[in-house]
Formats: sequence, C-alpha cells, structure tokens
Amino acid sequence: MTQPALMNTYGRLPVTFTRGEGVRLFDTEGKRYLDCISGVGVNSLGHAHPAVTEAIQTQAGQLLHTSNLYSVQKQQQLAEALCAVSGMDNVFFSNSGAEANEAAIKLARKHGHNRDIEIPHVVVMEQAFHGRTLATLTASGNRKIQAGFEPLVRGFIRAPFGDIAALETIAHNNDSVAAVLIEPIQGEGGIHTLPPEYLSQLRALCDKHDWLLMLDEVQTGNGRTGKYFAYQHSDIMPDVVVTAKGLGNGVPIGACLAHGKAASLFQPGNHGSTFGGNPLVCAAGLAVVNTLTSNNMIEQVAESGRYLIAGLKEQLESAAHVKEVRGQGLMIGIELTTPCAPLVAQALAKGLLINVTSERVVRLLPPLIINQQEIDELLSILCPLILAWADQGSAA
Repeated sequence: MTQPALMNTYGRLPVTFTRGEGVRLFDTEGKRYLDCISGVGVNSLGHAHPAVTEAIQTQAGQLLHTSNLYSVQKQQQLAEALCAVSGMDNVFFSNSGAEANEAAIKLARKHGHNRDIEIPHVVVMEQAFHGRTLATLTASGNRKIQAGFEPLVRGFIRAPFGDIAALETIAHNNDSVAAVLIEPIQGEGGIHTLPPEYLSQLRALCDKHDWLLMLDEVQTGNGRTGKYFAYQHSDIMPDVVVTAKGLGNGVPIGACLAHGKAASLFQPGNHGSTFGGNPLVCAAGLAVVNTLTSNNMIEQVAESGRYLIAGLKEQLESAAHVKEVRGQGLMIGIELTTPCAPLVAQALAKGLLINVTSERVVRLLPPLIINQQEIDELLSILCPLILAWADQGSAA
C-alpha cells in the first residue's frame, strides 16, 4: 500500500480496519477478522472493551493533560495499582516501551556511577529487542535494525540468551557492569523462553556483583503469560521491570517500575516526560489493571494458553517442517524449518491476523479474552495453512 504523505517505514498489509469488537476487527468492506496479534500484544482486553471505553470517555470529558509539574491523581492511582500487583516500590511513566527501557538504562548508569564506575555497562542478550531509540536499538540484538544508524551507543555487553555461565564469565572479566537487561521471553527474537532455574541464578549473580536485575516485560507483562508479570512464575524480585503494550489496551503508555536500591536512584531533574502518565492514559491503564486483576482473568489466560498450545501440538506434531511449538500463556511461537512470511498474507485472506517474526516463527498474541470456541476457530484456519507450507516452503 502506497501512502505518499507518510514516511516509508512500514511494509503495510493491504487492509484498513474501521472498527473492532472483542477479538474481532472489521475492515472497510465489512469483512471480519479474528485478531490473534492484538496490535502486537497491545489490545490485551480486545477491541472496544467497555471498561476501557468508559474510562477514556469519562476522563476525556474531565481533564486530558496538566503535565508533571503538578500532582496527577490518576497517575498516583495507577502507580499504586501496579506496585500492588508487582511488589515493586515506585513507577516512572512514559509514552512507550522504548521510553520505559530508556529510563531503565539511565537507572543502570546512575547505579554504576554511584559505584564509581567511570563507564557503566549493561549486559544485554543476543536476539533481544528493546526498542528503536538509539540506546534501545543498541541494546537490541538484531543487526538488521541497527544497520544504517551507526555510531551506536557505547556501554553494552552482549551475552547468549539463557546462558548463565556466559554471564559468570563476563562478571569475572569485567568490573564495569552495572546491570543486566533481559526479556523473560524474547518476543521479536522468536518467542524464546528461559530455562526454569535461570532467573533465580541470575538474581543470585546480580546480588553477588551489585548489578541491577532489569526485566523488559513490555510484551510479557500485563497478564500475557498467565501471571501479571512473567517473573512471577519464579521466586525472584527484580530491581527494575519495564512494561507497556497491554497496559493501555491501545492508549500509548509505558512504565518503568523500580524496587529496593533502584527505587531511590532518580531524583528531581534526573528524568522526565511531558506526556508521560497524563490523566487520560492513566485512566485507561487503571481500567486495564483493575479488569485483569478481577474475576480470575489472568488464571484463565494460563488455561487458554495451555488449551491453544495443546491444540497446536496435536495438529502439527506430524509435520516435519514444524520445528517447535513454544511459549507461555497467550504468547506463543510456532517455529518452522523455512522462512514463512507469506503465511501472514495467506491467513489475512482467510480472516485471521497473525505475525511472523525472526523469519520463520509464527507469532500468536491473541487478546487475553479469547475463549475456547475462538481458539478452535484459530486452529481450524491456521493449522491447515502451516501444514500446507511443507510444499510451499521447500519450493521457495
């Protein structure tokens, strides 16, 4: 689709949506689609959720913005709700996940300078994705998105994802490390999960060397994996947690949560945002948090995820070109043995919205409200497409 008034930064699919309802989207021709990518993990409560709609409408009729020169009531309420559900101590609000990660990186550097480290370094992971600002671009482990934007930002050390021995080697050889930044599940990197004991081992390593343990939960947070935050599947408490995406259900908001020594690093003047945490976005975020934490909704996400993964494995287990089905909750990847980007357009033609990341991983991030009947519909459309890809993929 050519849109000359817009910068050419996206390879857009040939469809325009005009409205949504629950897990469904409708295009300009009235055709309906089962949305299983949720605006890349954003629409956690689906489209036009009544609680979010009411919160936005009410707040828009009262007050949109005053700036952080003043106290913002809804911001305080959302911060308290996030701290209650996470166990963290305080929150900085931004406009996106990338901005929230920038705040985390600044916390790491502040911590390093407080330790008299001249050039503090943050350990980041291969295949990671943390955003597209210069610092978060550098922190990401994807050379393709970095190319053409050099010089990148110094102060990052890269390690293999899920390899605690590699981090121990870095600790032994480098005394300038101030923090580790890691996704509990890599999203853009291909839905890669960590070994069960990894986060506990990482917490112990960070404690030993006075590193901040910083988790990028932009995609895994807000109920996506069957816990409010993915780290809650383990017994650890991070120093910093970053989230965004599903927190606003479509309204742009990010949050950087801090705990313990990290919670007191920022002082007035150290960081800020004009729009971050304004009344409108916080009203939407508060509606999301309150909805997610009521009526056992997040427990239902875990159950839905198990049902979907079991269905995928059952229908795809005989396919030699399907390498693995993996994920947690409703964050699922199906890795094929060949690149499979054309599956996105094939699914679109059949009324299903999916995504392919890392060239050969079909990524599913359906709204957390999806029910078993809708999951069965998803399976009935997607699995035949993937099974048919055996011939197409080999021909390509």
